[in-house]
Amino acid sequence: MGILTRAADITYTLRFLRLLTTPFDKTTAFELGIIDEKGKKIRKPTTIADLAAYNAFHRLVFNIKKLIPGKRLGSYVAALFLLKEKYGVTINKKILAASGIDPLDLLSEQTEWFILENKQLSPGVYRIHNEKVLNNDCEDLVMMRDKVRIPEDCFPVGDIYGLDVYEAIHFRSNKKIFITAGELLR
Repeated sequence: MGILTRAADITYTLRFLRLLTTPFDKTTAFELGIIDEKGKKIRKPTTIADLAAYNAFHRLVFNIKKLIPGKRLGSYVAALFLLKEKYGVTINKKILAASGIDPLDLLSEQTEWFILENKQLSPGVYRIHNEKVLNNDCEDLVMMRDKVRIPEDCFPVGDIYGLDVYEAIHFRSNKKIFITAGELLR
């Protein structure tokens, strides 16, 4: 990996963390009237200034940010895994500390009710406990209590600090979504 790639990774990681920790009403997108105080888009960006304040990167961070406050840890872990997979961001202890997360909080507290042998998830139809973003575009939201299908032979596709992350299919959009076992409801 070249020095320019590493520099770009660090720059985007710091930019991500800064935007993640900035309240919605303190962002340029809010000041320009593109989003409201809860981060919901209220108008389409049209000017160059609008596009600089609200682009695909901002949508990704704002959607992840909506998952964090008062939400379950599993959604946050799945969102971190999505960042790792889609953008190659390495999640380490320094990044977690900078974003105000104690790595000890990521210890597995999830239910093992749906987990079979060898960490396999029990196939079937479940509901999602909280809102989250879809893997493919990081923009579309999966709403709380939406249905997901767990296919046969659903094994972890990765993990973040010991919490296994699985890939499921969202019923309404028929698109892939990252989940943890703790996010599933029967």
